[in-house]
This record gives sequence, C-alpha cells and structure tokens, in this order.
Amino acid sequence: MATTRKGYLAYLVRLWQVELKGCTTWRAQLENAHTGESHGFVSLEELFDFLRHRIEGYGTGTDTQREHTDP
Repeated sequence: MATTRKGYLAYLVRLWQVELKGCTTWRAQLENAHTGESHGFVSLEELFDFLRHRIEGYGTGTDTQREHTDP
C-alpha cells in the first residue's frame, strides 16, 4: 500500500555556463518532476529565490506541487 509523504518537492535541475561580455555566469532550468512544468533562470540567485518561495509556500498551500507517494 502506498503512503503519502508531505513536504516533498521534486525537480530536475539543469545548469550551464554562458559567456557574457567577458564574464562567465551560470544559467539554470528547473523541471517539475510531477507536472513537467519548466522554469528558466538567468542567475543562480533567481533559482534559489524561486526554490525559497516554493519551500515557504509549500506549508501554506500556495504551492501546487503534488505530494510524493512512496510505492
């Protein structure tokens, strides 16, 4: 029987470097493992802000991520 575990978010993270005006910077993309929804970020700070917002919103019900079900 499957059990539902609350407090679980799953994302696939893609990171790559780009060269802009002689400076190397990171780009990121997150893909929601449950819905396939994708988000792109032009900096790691934006990525971390997004994750912080999702984590903070998770307990209040403002996050749309489904709960994880263990097999």
